[in-house]
Amino acid sequence: MPTRFTVLGSGSGGNASFLETNQTRILIDAGLSGRQIRLRLAQLGRAPETLDGILLTHEHSDHTQGIKALCKKNDIPVYCNRLTADELRFRLKIDLNIRQFVTGEEFEIGDMQIENFPVPHDAQDPVGFHIKTPDGAIGILTDLGQTTRLVLERIRGVNTLLIESNYDLNRLQDDNKRPWATKQRIMSRHGHLSNRDTAEAIENLANGRLENVVLCHLSSDCNTPEIAKNSVIEKLQKAGIDNIDITVSNQGEPTETIIL
Repeated sequence: MPTRFTVLGSGSGGNASFLETNQTRILIDAGLSGRQIRLRLAQLGRAPETLDGILLTHEHSDHTQGIKALCKKNDIPVYCNRLTADELRFRLKIDLNIRQFVTGEEFEIGDMQIENFPVPHDAQDPVGFHIKTPDGAIGILTDLGQTTRLVLERIRGVNTLLIESNYDLNRLQDDNKRPWATKQRIMSRHGHLSNRDTAEAIENLANGRLENVVLCHLSSDCNTPEIAKNSVIEKLQKAGIDNIDITVSNQGEPTETIIL
């Protein structure tokens, strides 16, 4: 069976993705409720009991809220770095099967080789992932305030990229619900990527190998799927790039499965 990647759901309310090879099945983040993760895995003919691990980018609840329900009944290994593990233990108050990795050092889950690297975000020790499978590589950039040179170099060469496209700058600036301090945090170097930032990053990474991009973590108030997707497409068209498929994930349902 070829490697398959599906975003189970993504947005400010929760984020989780499913990656499977012929030998290995993992969740990347578990920010939906345990019930929703189970239901959405069932749509793929899968169940939490078959998971080989849960791989975490950072400890924020919109990436971890389903862990307690999933791991209370199933001894699923949770892969994260030390500071993320410390925060989870403090907050969840349950025994977890933590498989601790060192930020910046490669490790394996089954037949997946996983490189991790620091990203700028307001969490304890947030990371991105470059996951190598027998059929290709997947990049994970879910929450970060900027795509630094280090981030771009560590993610370069993937075939499929999950990257946040959190807000439209004009919509965020015009938003009446958020105080200015919150807007500053979102736009800061340790906040979230705007559509413009994301489009520039994708253009930078378009090297012939990149075939699929999934936009994730869209703000429900300060973005729309149409605005986010069009921002990326317009940027790529101006650069003469027309060989990358752009998908937008959402909170309510899984994306179509990408087959590597």
